[in-house]
This record gives sequence, structure tokens and C-alpha cells, in this order.
Amino acid sequence: MMRLVQWAVGIAIIVGGAWAFMSYRKRHTEVEPRYKTTPVEKATITAKVTATGTLSARVTVQVGSQVSGRLQEINVDYNSPVTKGQIIAKLDKRLFQAALASAIANQAQANGAIAKSKANLLQAERALERAENLAKEGLLNTSDLEVARAAREAAAADVVVSQGTLSQAAAQRSQAEVNIGFTTIVSPIDGIVLSRAVDVGQTVAASLQAPVLFTIAQDLKVIQVDTFVAEADVGKLKQGMDAIFTVDAYPGLKFKGKARDIRNAAQVVQNVVTYDAVLDVDNGELKLKPGMTANVTFVYAESRDVPSLPNAALRFKLPADAIASAAPGASASASASALGAGDSAAAGAVATPPPGGAAPTNRRGGPKRLAPEASDHKTVYVLRGETPVAVNIVTGVTDGTKTEILP
Repeated sequence: MMRLVQWAVGIAIIVGGAWAFMSYRKRHTEVEPRYKTTPVEKATITAKVTATGTLSARVTVQVGSQVSGRLQEINVDYNSPVTKGQIIAKLDKRLFQAALASAIANQAQANGAIAKSKANLLQAERALERAENLAKEGLLNTSDLEVARAAREAAAADVVVSQGTLSQAAAQRSQAEVNIGFTTIVSPIDGIVLSRAVDVGQTVAASLQAPVLFTIAQDLKVIQVDTFVAEADVGKLKQGMDAIFTVDAYPGLKFKGKARDIRNAAQVVQNVVTYDAVLDVDNGELKLKPGMTANVTFVYAESRDVPSLPNAALRFKLPADAIASAAPGASASASASALGAGDSAAAGAVATPPPGGAAPTNRRGGPKRLAPEASDHKTVYVLRGETPVAVNIVTGVTDGTKTEILP
């Protein structure tokens, strides 16, 4: 039994020593870093702003009724072309005609009242004249003369009241005539009927606000797109900028537009601040219809056939262990102009640097990272042999995937 225990202890010591040796060797064995390289290639880079929007007519008018009544006649329907002044609907006007007849009668009555008051004024003036003559001869006392004068003044006031009643009756007649005119509903513009909200025989009530009967678009051959541009992108847009967009109805077609206005009024959509960029669109073929959703792309910068790098190269940062293991005295840092088409890059963006010079190193002897001087200055790493070398470059246009390298 003692011998078995000794064998077991010996085996345990051997296994533990082997494990400790392997662990020590693993911790102290240097692993050479491996870099994934990418070439610097010439490409066309287009910087874009994308947004969604809604198509609408440039001028849309909602036609309503200013008076209440029953619809007697409707002359247009959906998509009916209309011209300015064309009769599109009529209300039953019999009640309004009765109101006009009553107003005419009231006006005639007011004319009769004013004639009567003028006659009474003439009689009062003659009575006052006789009283004044008698008073001069001493045949009439002062109180009777004052009564005659008051009667004359009262008759004159009655004439003024009658004239006011006549004016009021004339205004009521004019209002009745205007209301009769409102029973005939006409189109205010040339255009096309987008919607009709009523039918013949329906009663419309215009007590608090005018009910909408028809919606008319002025001209669908010129249409507009109201796009919702995020506040982070609105600074990249300007008036006159070209844009392209697609609609779900024609997925294979691209339509062109031009920015007419970048409106200053902010709109909050799902807690996101957006601004309305209005596009003018030629719709001569009438394919586009109001209410469609447009997927809009604004092109605000474009560079053709320029050296470029993937954006992943610009985001790469050399790990600390790679910096420590980099050989001291590495080759020179390349300038941005050295990153031409055909150069290869490591760790997401490095190109072969020009010969000569010495690479800047840190205190550990590895390549020193170059601090960018501005937001358009970036640091990438080129492989010189197996050693990464930091290079400062100036970036230009980016499309989110690739970035232009400026000379």
C-alpha cells in the first residue's frame, strides 16, 4: 500500500510540473501579430444624404360651403378636370330665395316708413311756422311754441330712424342675395378633383366652420416632395441641389428632383428633429400621385477616380502588445501622397511607404502613433516588411464605406 501511494505522489508531481512548464512557456512565448491588408484603390466616391418624404401637389385647395343646405346637384367626381369658375355643385336655394323675398319686403316697408316720416316732418315744420307767426303777434304763449318746436324735432328724428331702418333692410337684402350666390359652388382654380366628400341629397352644415366638399389639386404635372431630413444632415443640403428618389409603385424607376426650399421650421417625428426639404419634380407623364412615399437621395459631394481606403482601415488602432513587439528603428512614416492606387495596407489600412527615413518610435521602441491635426486628418498603418508604420493622411469625401485620400 505504501508503494502505491509513493507511485501516485510521483505521478502527480510529474503531471503538475509538466502543466506548470507548459503554462510558463505559453505565457512567455511571443506570438507574431498577423495583419489583414487591403489595397489602396482608385474609385468613385459619392457622398449622400437619404431621407423619406411624401408627394403632394404644389397647390391643393379644399373647397367648402359657406352656407348650410341640402346638396341638389354635383357636377364633378374623382379625377375630374375642372377650370376656374366652373360650377361643381349646387345647394337647394329655395330657403335662401324665401329669405331674399322677405328682405325685399322689409326694404319696401322701410321705404314706406321713411316716406311717412318725411311727411310728418313737413307737417311739423308748417305747424312750427304758424306757431312762430302767432307768437310774434302775441296770440300764442311761449309753452305752445315750445311744443311745436319739439314736435318738429321729433319728426326730424323719425326721418333719421326711418333712413337707418331702410339701410338695414338693404343690407339684409344684400346678404340674402350673397347667400343665394353661395348655393352655387364653383372651382377656385384650374386643376383636377382629388377627392369628393359628399353625395347628392346630403345636407351640409356650415355653423362653426365650412365643411370640406372637394379637394382640388392645381396641376399634377408639376408635383413636390416634402422630405424629412434629420438635423445631423440638414447642414449638407442647399437650395438648387439635385436629388433622386424612388417610389414603391415603380421600384425600377428613378425620378429626379431639385431642392426648392430648406424650411427652417423643425418637426419632431418620434423624438427625432427633422426639417422639411421641398423638391420640385416634373410629372409630365402623371405617373406620380399625391400621397406616395418617396425614398429620396441627395448627392452633396462626389469624387471620381480618386485613391480610396475602406473606412475600416481608418478605424483600426494598433494594439498595445503590437506596439511593444514592433521592432525599433522601423522604416519611415509615409506621407498621404504616398498612398497611391495599388499600394497595399495592413490592419485595415496600410500602404507601402516611400523609401528612406526613419519611422517615429515610442519609448518602447515601437512605431509612434501620429496625432491628427484636424478632423479630416486620420492615422493609418502601412506594413514595412512585418512592421506597421503610422501614416497621417488627409481624408476627403466618404460614402460610409470608402473614403477619399487627398494628396
